[in-house]
Amino acid sequence: MSRSSVASRLSSAASKFARVAELPFLAATRDALPWSFIGLLAAFALLLPFVREPGPFFSSTFGLRISGALLPAFGVMGLVLAPSIGWQYARRVDRAPWLLALGAALAYLGALPPPGGGDVLAYLHAVGPSGLFLALIASGVLAFLVRVLGRAWLACALVVLLALATHPLHISVPDAIARALVPLGHLGDSYPALILIVLVETLLWSCGLHGPALLAAVVTPVYFTLQMQNLDAYRHHLPLPHIVVVSLFLFVFPGGAGATLPLAALLALSRIKRLRAIGRVALVPALFNTNEPLLFGAPVVFNPYLVPPFVIVPLLLATTTYCAVAFGWVARAAYYIPGVVPSVVATVAATLDWRAVVLVVANIAIASICYLPFVRAYERHLEADAQVPPREALGDAACESGRV
Repeated sequence: MSRSSVASRLSSAASKFARVAELPFLAATRDALPWSFIGLLAAFALLLPFVREPGPFFSSTFGLRISGALLPAFGVMGLVLAPSIGWQYARRVDRAPWLLALGAALAYLGALPPPGGGDVLAYLHAVGPSGLFLALIASGVLAFLVRVLGRAWLACALVVLLALATHPLHISVPDAIARALVPLGHLGDSYPALILIVLVETLLWSCGLHGPALLAAVVTPVYFTLQMQNLDAYRHHLPLPHIVVVSLFLFVFPGGAGATLPLAALLALSRIKRLRAIGRVALVPALFNTNEPLLFGAPVVFNPYLVPPFVIVPLLLATTTYCAVAFGWVARAAYYIPGVVPSVVATVAATLDWRAVVLVVANIAIASICYLPFVRAYERHLEADAQVPPREALGDAACESGRV
């Protein structure tokens, strides 16, 4: 198959994806996510000083206190996301933004379980894993009702009543969401578990949802337990029993979700000025495995050119990592190292094996090779858009030339 044929098929697939991504509700979700992320950061900063001991599997270290504050902050993020989607959706369907924002917020709050006791942090910790899903469900049902009923006020009233009706019917939407994720935690220390977790996380992120946080309630206790069992075996000079532990993901996600460190580097060298600026801004945070500026700035979220490698690359790196550790080419991870530590340093500290550097560098090289053709296709797409004049201007020019 020729290079031009591959490029043509990629462009065609991207165009179809782009049309889907511009549907009113999906476009509203994409535009609302950056605002909800601001809510996440604000809540995280406010909650961090109050976190003392994140959970039974955590030790009292600052890195793990960060983990303990992040999950409750996602409960607040959901509260920001629901009205933000309502507002953005209303703008696209020519309805009153304040009304749909209020309706989505009230539906979100109405579907939450009633708070028990006065421990706000514990309540937010319970809400956090399902908060973003619940915000999407509340705003999605509202958008559906607006489309079907045609009257925004009626749709808002109905979605709020539906949310409140879940309590007398003994239906807990957050619990249902949590139960749907439970099978992930039962897969344990296995290659299918690693692949499934990586796939779900990247698919969620490609829609703008923080995959690790959404899976944290199920995945974190399981894999922190396995991590602690490895550490206990190491301290007693015994063979480490588990391959898939929390620190193994340091090999899979250099630069953060999607393994975007090479993507940031490629964009920093892009021939497109806007992409070059985004890449340079995102490169330093990517070294510390923080890639939100890149995900929402490029953007990667809902981007038909960058979502495919964003999903595929971590699956490849998960495979190379699992094989390397399973065959004994790299030691199993004994220590938990926070994800904000650069991958080259973190993997060596977690495994106490210099060969971890070789594996991380190989993974980054694989990711770079995979991302490169998609970045180039995205650049050509942006260049083509920049060269096509607006339809109105084209029509005026054609009329003046006598061709229309």
